[in-house]
Amino acid sequence: MTSQRPAASPAPEVGPWPGSWPSVGVVVPTGGTRPHLLRRALDSVAAQDYPGEVRVVVVHDRVEPDTGLVSDGPRPVDVAVNTRTPGLAGTRNTGILAIGTDYVAFLDDDDHWLPGKLTAQVRRATAEDRPAMVTASMRVDFDGVSTPRLLGTDAIDHTMLTRNIVATAHSSGMLFDRAALVERIGLVSEDIPGSQNEDWDVKLRAARLGPIAHVDEPLVVVDWNRTSHYARSWDTKIASWDWMLAHHPEIARDRRASARVHGQLAFAEAARGRRVAALRHVARAVVGFQGAWRSVVTLAVVAGARPDAVIDALHRRGRGL
Repeated sequence: MTSQRPAASPAPEVGPWPGSWPSVGVVVPTGGTRPHLLRRALDSVAAQDYPGEVRVVVVHDRVEPDTGLVSDGPRPVDVAVNTRTPGLAGTRNTGILAIGTDYVAFLDDDDHWLPGKLTAQVRRATAEDRPAMVTASMRVDFDGVSTPRLLGTDAIDHTMLTRNIVATAHSSGMLFDRAALVERIGLVSEDIPGSQNEDWDVKLRAARLGPIAHVDEPLVVVDWNRTSHYARSWDTKIASWDWMLAHHPEIARDRRASARVHGQLAFAEAARGRRVAALRHVARAVVGFQGAWRSVVTLAVVAGARPDAVIDALHRRGRGL
């Protein structure tokens, strides 16, 4: 269903949708543990000023679907159950394959969008170069502090992503040409341990097709709450970083990129109390600039600082590990 188009938002002139806006499907994965945050996420989709068709599918992972979420309103909401690999990646892929729209967007159940998010991204997506993927900057909310995170660029290339996960281009701000995602980029990798770093992986694969377009406005609000499913899963983080090094050899070949990952591995090993392993990664990280500050905070943890206190301090500044 297409809602009435406001006069202040003219349709894009480029694309196979003359005189109209392309349809957008929103995939919201959930484990059913944060119903109030999920409702907030869905409300933020309903509040979008986007004039075109928007459909939502809430995909439940390892829980019974909440049929009370189903809506036939102007922004229809459907529910589904993850039929693929348990975890975030399989949950997202279930939604991608279930929703037959022109574009598909991701939104985590504990995050939400500002009203102009979809309009700004679709305008960019339907420009002449037709990028396969468009991201947006974010605002981080943590412990009562809100921190805008801007990227300072309108494009993200493969070299940039090799050296940096580009956390500002968060999964809840990703918009894909659905056909390009399914047929050229590929679905979200379901074999990454714990569905960690799957966002980095899909961004790297998308950037191989060409630069990812970026809307450098904080249109996504990311809630770095302590109940996040993967916030402090150190063993899973270690396994996922090892997976990235094995599956993206360009990271290991690049001195700065390798240093960054080894800096993260060092902190994770220190957080698990494995000091010798942590110091081994510190030694590999300090050879490159990107790993320097992570090595410093790792040494603090090795010396006795609480890992959670360090992570909380980073999050209050809108930064992650």
